[in-house]
Parts: sequence; C-alpha cells; structure tokens
Amino acid sequence: MRRLYRPIRGPRLLPRAGAVVVSVMCVVCAVCALGFPSLPSLPSAPPETVRAPDRATRVTSEVLRLAQEKEETRRQYEKALRAAKEERERAREIDRLLEGRRVVSDTLREDVGSAARAQYRTGGFTAVPADESAAEDPLELMAVQVPDARRRARLARMVDEDDRKSRRLVAEGEELALSRPGLDKHSERLREQVRALEGRLVEARRDLNTMAEAAIDNGRCVPLRRALAGGGGAGADHAAAQTPARWTRPVTSYQLTAGFGGVGANWANTHSGQDFAVPSGTPVRSIGAGTVVASGCGGAFGISLVVQHDDGWYSQYAHLAATFVTPGQQVRAGQWIGLSGTTGNSTGPHLHFEIRTSPEFGSAVDPVPWLNARGVRL
Repeated sequence: MRRLYRPIRGPRLLPRAGAVVVSVMCVVCAVCALGFPSLPSLPSAPPETVRAPDRATRVTSEVLRLAQEKEETRRQYEKALRAAKEERERAREIDRLLEGRRVVSDTLREDVGSAARAQYRTGGFTAVPADESAAEDPLELMAVQVPDARRRARLARMVDEDDRKSRRLVAEGEELALSRPGLDKHSERLREQVRALEGRLVEARRDLNTMAEAAIDNGRCVPLRRALAGGGGAGADHAAAQTPARWTRPVTSYQLTAGFGGVGANWANTHSGQDFAVPSGTPVRSIGAGTVVASGCGGAFGISLVVQHDDGWYSQYAHLAATFVTPGQQVRAGQWIGLSGTTGNSTGPHLHFEIRTSPEFGSAVDPVPWLNARGVRL
C-alpha cells in the first residue's frame, strides 16, 4: 500500500524551528523600534522628595549632637581654666607661707641659740636662784631648771615641726610646678576642640537653614521623627523638659531682643510678640500642656506652630527651622516641639513667641507679664 505522507524526523525539524524563532524575534524587535516606547529604567535611589525628611533628620541630629558636644567640651575647658587658676593661686599662697615659715624658723633658731649660749655660760644652768641659800639644795636647783628645760624642749619641737611644714610646702610647690605645663596643654587642647566644634556647628546650622527654606519653597514642611522630640537630649534642655512645673520658658538660654509693641521696619504695624535671639537648631519647648492646633509652612512667620492650652490661651512659635509635632497632637510643658531658625520675615536666627486669645494672628497680648503671672521670669 502506498504511503500518503512522509514522517517528520527530528533532525529535519530543528533547523526549521530555529528559523521560525529567529524570524519572530526580528519582527518583535522591529515593532518595538517603530511603535512602542522604551521601558523606564529602575531608579538607583529614592527621589529627593522621599530622601528629604531623612536628610533633614540627619542634619538636625548633627546640629543637636554638635551643640551638646560643644557645650560639654566648653564646660571641660572652663573647668580646666578654673583648675589652672586655683593652682596658680595655691602656688602664690605657698610662696607667702614659705616666706612666713622662714621668718618663724629664724626666730625659733635664734631662741634655741640664745638658750644654748646661756646654758654654756652658766655651766648648764640658765636660771639663777634669787636666794643664795637655795643654791645649796640640789633639789631646789633642779626645780629651778625645770621651766628652762621644758622651754628648750618646746623650742626644739617647734623647730622640727616648722621644718616638716616647710618641706611639705616645698614639695607641694614643686608638684604644682611639674603639673602646670600638662594642665596648660590640656586647656589649650580643649580650647582648640571648642573652636573646631564651633566651626562644624556653624556649617550644620547653615545646612539646617537651607533645608528649612527648601521645605518652604516646596511646600513640604514635614515634621521630623519623634525620636528627636520630647526633650530627648541632654543637659539643661533635657532637665527642663522633665520638670513638673505647669509653665516654663520656650527656650532655656537666650537674649531678649524685640519686645511686644515695638515699632520698626520689619513689622507692618507693631511687634506682636517677644523675640528670643538663639542660634538656629536651638530646641523650642511648649510653654505648657496643650494641643497643637495649627502649623505654618511659609509666609511672614515661616515654619510655625500654635498650641492651645487648657485654660483657653494660645501660644505661637515662629521662624522655626523644623517641627517635631503635628496638629492634633498633645504636648506637655517643656516638651520639644521644634527647632529655632530664621524662616519667614526674619533678619537672623531667633524665636518669635506670642501669647494669643485665639489661634489667629491679631489677638496677641504681651507675653512677658503673662508668663510672669504664671511664675516664669524672662
């Protein structure tokens, strides 16, 4: 019977299949080149809008760390200066004491010499009986000599004690002289560390201000992570944040500059608050317990916050470089809510602080007597 087909053998199928695959791939490539856009490449890093909050947190942490390190180094430097001053004063005191000891020693030795010479002239007796008859009694003669013997022994003890005191003073003076160069080098090393930290802190604060301005330009004044908030630092700010007082200052160390009601070119009318001149990056604290009701990101006040307190009053904190809290958040007295800066209508780093009867601008009262009435002195 005649076969109507030919079997397909493997060796003949493979070349034909390979040709078909190659043809299909060429067609696909041509179509993609003519009509379809190329696939986007995967980004190698998050976009700047994603990285910005993390970078702001790092810069803020650096500002706080450098400020704390500088303050601690400055305290060590001042302590070293006090120690050097005390050593110099002690050295001068030792010189005065040694001069006095020399006078005392000369006097004592003169007395000892006088007693010895008198004893030699009288054959061992420095006192002469008033009555010749008493000289015939040996016991009475010995009784006459007792006070002189005691005096000589006392002089000898005084001379010996004076020598010991003088030797101790001389040894202490020599020890101070040996330690002074090392103490001076230590003080100089700390002074250089303070200068270096100040330079790094200036750069970190400049970066913080730059990022604050960029956040305002982008309309993204994002609060920093809570890890930096809540008085989590060290030193005076940390201690103040833990105080049980109901009211406190918005900043711990400052210089009062423009006061409430002042007039000048920087204000359209009169000044509506109190200005605290502080470096950028200084922790700003809530003056009392309350709720954050507003936050600003631009305008005359720059980055700002408004806190409503339990008694119906409001406090405002303006020209900040960063915030730690958001509207609706509860805060306590002394809690860190932001960092000072120079955003908005500001001629330099400071905190603009207001006490208001409402959250809105225009309801401010003088904050100095207001705080004074609540036991807070500025």
